[in-house]
Order: sequence, then C-alpha cells, then structure tokens
Amino acid sequence: MQSMTETFAGNLKQVNSSLSSLSDMPHPAIGSLSGSPVPVTPTTPRRATPVPASVLAAEQERLMIEHLPTVRYVARQIHERLPQHVEFEELLSAGTLGLIDASRKFNPEKNVQFRSYAQFRIRGAILDSLRTLDWSPRELRRKGRAVEEATRALSSRCGRAPGEAEVAREMGLELGDYQQLLGELKGLEISTLNSERSEESGEEEMAFIPGKETDDPLYQCLEGEARTRLGEAIEKLAERERLVMTLYYYEERTMKEIGLILGVVESRVSQIHATAVEHLRTLLSDLAGRGTKPVRAMRARRVS
Repeated sequence: MQSMTETFAGNLKQVNSSLSSLSDMPHPAIGSLSGSPVPVTPTTPRRATPVPASVLAAEQERLMIEHLPTVRYVARQIHERLPQHVEFEELLSAGTLGLIDASRKFNPEKNVQFRSYAQFRIRGAILDSLRTLDWSPRELRRKGRAVEEATRALSSRCGRAPGEAEVAREMGLELGDYQQLLGELKGLEISTLNSERSEESGEEEMAFIPGKETDDPLYQCLEGEARTRLGEAIEKLAERERLVMTLYYYEERTMKEIGLILGVVESRVSQIHATAVEHLRTLLSDLAGRGTKPVRAMRARRVS
C-alpha cells in the first residue's frame, strides 16, 4: 500500500512539471501564459478585382435599352392626369434622363430589382421637370386638388353636381373665400389652339378663341344707334353739303367728279366736305365718349 502511494506521488510530480513547461511555451495567437503576449501580424484582406469600365458601360446600356418601355409606361400614367397643353414628348425626355441617372447610380449589392429602382427615378425626374415648368405656387395647386376631392365626394354622396355653397361648407370655408379661391384657380387653366380636334372634344376648345368685336351685342347696339344718329345728322346739313357727302361716301365719286357735277373747282368741293364733316362732329359730339366714331366709320367704309 505504501509503495502504491509513493508511485502515485511520483507520477503527480511529473504531470505538474509537464504543465509548467507548457505554460512557458508561446502560443501563436495569445502568446506565453506566463510572459508578455506575442504580437500577432494581421492578415491582409483580399481586394476585389476591378471591373473594366467598358464592361460597366455595356451593362448600363443594356439596362437602359431593356427598360425604355418603362419610361413610356410611367410617362403615360402621369400624362393622363395632366392638362392637355402638357406635351407627352416632354415627359418622355425627362423620364429618359431619369433612366440614365438610374443606370449610373444603381447598386446591385442593395438586393433591389433594377426595374423598381428605375421606376422610382423615372417618376421623380418627370415630376421634377413638371415643377420647373409650373409657374403657380404649390400651395395653390394643393388647394385645387382639395376642391376637386371635395366636389367628387359630394357628387358621389348626393348623386348630383354640388353647388358652390355646398363645396365651401365641405371644405370649411366661407362662400366668399371659396369664390375667391375659384377665381385664383381659373388662372391655372391653360389650353392650346394648336391641338388637334377630336370627336370627343366638341366645341370646348373654340371657347378659348376671342370673338370679333363686331360680334359683341353691346357693340352692335351702339353701332346701330350711331348709324341712325348719323342719318339724322346728315339730313340736318345744308343741301350742298348733304350732296357732297352722298356723292363722296355712298356713290364713291372723286372730288374732281363732284366738282364737275356741282360746277365748282375741286378745291371748293374739298372745302364743302371739310365743313360738312365739322358740322357732323358737332351734331354727334355726345357719341364721342361712347366708343362710336360715325364719321371715321364712313371713311373706313369708303376705303373698303
């Protein structure tokens, strides 16, 4: 029994000595357990092989050509909600620039499809171009959309076109403020006279063409009154003055021909004509401030 104990003690000493010798050996990662740590040299990461510029340009061109129909699709969606005077080709140009920008900035490592990213960039480019072309404040545009939404909601709720008072109440505005807002929104309506007519357009686009001045009812009324007053004033002239005015303006004779008819020289006919015109101006002086010029109208009639 004693010999077994001595043998176990001897083996234990050998194990302890082996452990102490191992603790003094340096470790490649953490160094010596008993001494100072051994410095570890960091490993240099591998650099990715750069892609040639020609390969990148070819890939961008392929993406652009493949997604050009997307530009037309997005531009068509936006153009359907815009006024008629906005050209579809302008939206296509802006959308194409957005597609070029998307092909340059696209990063495939983001795990995003190029189609989704391109649609976002194309739509943003088109909207930015529309904002630069729009001269009206964005706040006024927002109020215009609010009026449209309120009108649409009332129409679906009531089953008929709402009145101004109903829309104003829906928007929480006074009737006067709403009418003033409508006046400001009228300035946003623009149309073009160069657009092609279609069967659905009817005569609406012709409403933007200003009518002739002679088509105005007030003008026709004043013109008729001026003609009547002019005839009455001519009847009040002296016989020779009335004859000169008739021969010169209605029969379109020359001063020389009128002189032969009256048996006077041409200069005398000119004097009689000037006197008659001055008498007519005196008789029709109350019409001068009403936009009617009967004597000048007679001259214009002779020239035409």
